[in-house]
Amino acid sequence: MMTLLFLATCFLAYSNGSNDNFKGVASIFGSQTASYRTSIWWATLTTGGGSIASIFLAQALLKKFSGKGLVPDALTAQPVFLLAVALGAGITVILATVLGFPISTTHGLTGALVGAGLVSAGIGNVNFVALGRGFLLPLLISPVLAVAAGAAVYLVLRAIRLRSGINKEMCLCVGAETQILAVPKPQGVFAAEAWPSITFSAAHTSECVHRYTGTFFGVNAGRLVDAVHFLSAGAVSFARGLNDTPKIAALLLVATAIDIKWALVAVTAAIAAGGLLNARKVADTMAKKITDLNAGQGLSANLATALLVNTASYHGLPVSTTHVSVGSLIGIGVTTGRVKWRPVMGIVLSWVITLPCAASVGGLAYLALRLLI
Repeated sequence: MMTLLFLATCFLAYSNGSNDNFKGVASIFGSQTASYRTSIWWATLTTGGGSIASIFLAQALLKKFSGKGLVPDALTAQPVFLLAVALGAGITVILATVLGFPISTTHGLTGALVGAGLVSAGIGNVNFVALGRGFLLPLLISPVLAVAAGAAVYLVLRAIRLRSGINKEMCLCVGAETQILAVPKPQGVFAAEAWPSITFSAAHTSECVHRYTGTFFGVNAGRLVDAVHFLSAGAVSFARGLNDTPKIAALLLVATAIDIKWALVAVTAAIAAGGLLNARKVADTMAKKITDLNAGQGLSANLATALLVNTASYHGLPVSTTHVSVGSLIGIGVTTGRVKWRPVMGIVLSWVITLPCAASVGGLAYLALRLLI
């Protein structure tokens, strides 16, 4: 049973890496500051650093996500219950990853805890007050705070840029396109023919990139923004590893045969593997389907995300890195008027579905395990 629990926890960690790892670096990929390959490797290294740091810095989250206070303590000592929770959350997160939706592993874990708790102990033994105060309230507030923080940080940095005399440099894109035209033929007949033409475009986000001209304290502004943007993406990924790893490893607290530090190392490795092997669909959603970004705007979103997630980790608040990072990007998009609302509403709907879906899968997993064991 302990072996199954360990494997299920690693599966959950893999699912988490697949869905979450790219979120910290989405802005450097979306703003064309770095390629996908560079972005995902940077995310892997910095997330791993945060995961290792969580051994020493995130003990509050480790205890909170053991399930104590939410369901009866006796359940949190049952490997079967924890196995059902790991399966419920893992299946939910990997399904969202396959569909390209960036959802919250925190929501998945919370839903699976509640679902397995309801099936195993009944509705009277699930602490819904603790669920609301300790879990749902921070998860609901965090995206709202992130939208405000993303907009505020961007406006402050934009004001600093303007006061420093740093302007945007626009590239002009010239290319050849083939157009299909109706060409008249004898006897009044028209035929479709392909004709090449020269096209010009400016600020087309898929082809042209905003750059910054001028210097800031003697340093080229464009290079400085790119460097700080890259570092900020690492800070967000570090914060994600710090915040998410203990939530997953907490499922192994009952496995006394496994030192919790080694459990954290195993979770770290599985998160890294998930990000490297299975993050592309969520990467495209985060980088291209929420809002158009330049490097400065991506930097603002990352700074807001890192600030909120690191603060939450220090105080033991289970905020969703997904909600914070997406909220920061939306905040930038609202400020610039470039939010792509249709994909954003699809993402929000996936957030609404996550908790009941994980609860259903967690409850069914518990029932199946009790029948088999």
